[in-house]
Amino acid sequence: MVHQMIPMNSIPAPRASSNSNDIVKRLLACGWLALIVGSLVACGSAPLYAPAPQTPPRTEPARSNVPIDVPGTLNPSKGRWVPAAWSDLPGFADDSLFEAWNAWIKSCERPVAAFARLCADVRRLSIGNPDEQRAWMQERLQPLRVETVQGEATGLLTAYYEPALEASRLPNANFGVPLYQPPAGLAQRKPWYTRQEMDTLPEAQAALQGKVIAYLADPIDALMLQIQGSGRIRITQPDGSERWVRLSYAGTNDQPYRSVGRWLLDQGLIRDASWPGIKAWLGQNPQRQQALLWSNPRVVFFREEVLTAREASDGPRGAQGVALTPGRSIAVDPTSIPYGTPLWLSSTGPQTTLQKLVLAQDTGSAITGAVRADYFVGWGAQSGELAGRLRQPLQLWVLWPKPTR
Repeated sequence: MVHQMIPMNSIPAPRASSNSNDIVKRLLACGWLALIVGSLVACGSAPLYAPAPQTPPRTEPARSNVPIDVPGTLNPSKGRWVPAAWSDLPGFADDSLFEAWNAWIKSCERPVAAFARLCADVRRLSIGNPDEQRAWMQERLQPLRVETVQGEATGLLTAYYEPALEASRLPNANFGVPLYQPPAGLAQRKPWYTRQEMDTLPEAQAALQGKVIAYLADPIDALMLQIQGSGRIRITQPDGSERWVRLSYAGTNDQPYRSVGRWLLDQGLIRDASWPGIKAWLGQNPQRQQALLWSNPRVVFFREEVLTAREASDGPRGAQGVALTPGRSIAVDPTSIPYGTPLWLSSTGPQTTLQKLVLAQDTGSAITGAVRADYFVGWGAQSGELAGRLRQPLQLWVLWPKPTR
């Protein structure tokens, strides 16, 4: 799932996981391997995990403002990871961990090398209690505070969601805004036609013939769906029947992303560049809708996927290739933090207070830099309201496997 953010100008971020793999190789080369975890007691009422009695208590690493000798990013100018104590993590003793553990198990479907050896224990501890899970994390993982290269530990948290919309398989008086699958020849012409050209040029319209998946009622909802990168829609079929499907990201026209919120702010037309604020402005200025849409030349193409009852309880697949978990999956810059990495997230602002375990499972074109994350809040209107307004300070701690001894 690759998405853009409304309030920010963006630089496209890689969707594949090759950057994460390169980071992991460099970290492993420097000795930060996960410990090979021994068998855990799994019978009767014995705890699933307890530290070995012969192991002396571990002292927390000294807090330091000096970068660790292992760079936390592929590009050292992007950021650094600094050793921290578990007591530095706000709310670590209070998180229930259950939802996060399910998200971690999903990451184990496609683990990076550093975490692959821990996955058997992650799965085993899925039926453990939070105290057992916390004890295991403290024994096997090292918290590392994420900072910019200048030593700034506070960044930006935003949120995204999966829209849930009504649609029609055929155009009619109420549904006339098309959603497209990739046209033939998309890879041969880069960049492809802009949003305005797709709406106005006969050659662009000809290339899109037969490529419509479904029609929405509102062009702003279509734009929002493209910015989020995926969504679920209830399609009315030609025979009148209805079914839910998921639209997943399938590519773009390779045009630059331009924030419609920024377009409005730069003209002094609004002060609130959230989705609710943008829709309120359009309600008062409907004649400006086309100009607003064309201000963003990028168009996202989709592929239609069956949405089973089981899949409906999960989010779309993120860039790691696993289903996202509401409230526990985040999008990161994969050149800074590898996919599948567990992190401790702390953020306090006007919308919410978050102190919890999360997994790096996605990316987005506006998610660049070391201390930057996009928080997946779920699907539907309520999630959309929170995603449209959440923009607040962020602190992150990578929870990295301790080196072998």
